[in-house]
Amino acid sequence: VRKHQESNKYFLVSTLRHRRNKKKPYRNILNLKRISRPGLRIYSNYQGIPRILGGRGVVILSTSRGIMTDREARLEGIGGEILCYIW
Repeated sequence: VRKHQESNKYFLVSTLRHRRNKKKPYRNILNLKRISRPGLRIYSNYQGIPRILGGRGVVILSTSRGIMTDREARLEGIGGEILCYIW
């Protein structure tokens, strides 16, 4: 997941990752679940940010310092609106 800017608009770009597996040649590990919606905003402080799959997944947050992952938000000690889970 990375931030991308075109003119005055910002976008989140997520790329698919594949892992090599002995039984199956490639395994797709990307699932996305939207959490906050226009009718129901979900906020969390940095201590309450959930861990997805024991830390293997990623939580995307919108904070006062911009859009960041759960790991970045915990390191900086800030919370925000939980946008989505990626695992």
